[in-house]
Amino acid sequence: MMSESAVATADYNARHWDYPVPGKIKIGADDHFKMLTQLLKATYNPYKPSVLNWPQLDPDTLQRITSLPIWDIAVQTEIKASMRIENYAQTVPSAALRQALLHMAGEESRHRDVLSRLVAAYDIPMQPEETYELPKDAEWGFMVTGYSECIDSFFAYGLFEMARRSGYFPTDLVETFEPVVQEEGRHILFFTNWIAWHKANMPLWRRPYFAVKTAAVWAFLIWERIGIARSVDGLEGADANFTMNGSKALSDEMDPAVLMDICLEEDKKRMAGYDRRLLRPTTMPRLTRIARLFIRPKKKP
Repeated sequence: MMSESAVATADYNARHWDYPVPGKIKIGADDHFKMLTQLLKATYNPYKPSVLNWPQLDPDTLQRITSLPIWDIAVQTEIKASMRIENYAQTVPSAALRQALLHMAGEESRHRDVLSRLVAAYDIPMQPEETYELPKDAEWGFMVTGYSECIDSFFAYGLFEMARRSGYFPTDLVETFEPVVQEEGRHILFFTNWIAWHKANMPLWRRPYFAVKTAAVWAFLIWERIGIARSVDGLEGADANFTMNGSKALSDEMDPAVLMDICLEEDKKRMAGYDRRLLRPTTMPRLTRIARLFIRPKKKP
């Protein structure tokens, strides 16, 4: 069991990191590669799922949480993410990048362990785990996971903070999940910089194909989320995290405009502690700012 000071230090180190080489760094250069391959290991939080504190819940809160239609898809998502990242790692010739990817896959597997222990702690009924086949294109599988996490993590920031403020999730439970949410933030930071480095270092003839593949990944993820939005049970085999189903379940509690503002606020806060020379995910914040121009807060009764 880690002491309180050790836990606080680990949490701080997971949220703050600067690459120790000063000066401007060009995207795609060797120093950029060193930054992205060192990021996850340097900011690793060594928490153990087996010692996380699952707070005792009152009957109303327990009913509210166990009835959310999110837990099956959340566990399945983490299983697939770990498998896809590890599968892609095996195709990477660089030992440094391969080790960073395997580290990321290990953290995704740990997320699955956290969720499994939550399910056990609160006796949440689960469907049998599905057999999952890896995609033939390992890079495609990693990109689907990475871009999916960019979407889901952005909204997870806001949903968790909004649930904490509203009391929908008790503060103790939010704090127990907090390291997992921040960990996903590190993952999308890593993925964003991998995409930039990867594109900068690929042959010119391959770049148009990669642009088409990226567009196809986004089209696939949009199609998935449309399917999930139509069904409270989610889309079988989908890559969306709990945020899609969770947001639907919490829709009566939320003001969309306020949620957008909180997502933007939390995204900025969670990325603030990392080296400013690392690229930040921009797609979801940019789309949210545009959408926010047309969405007004609900009028209070």
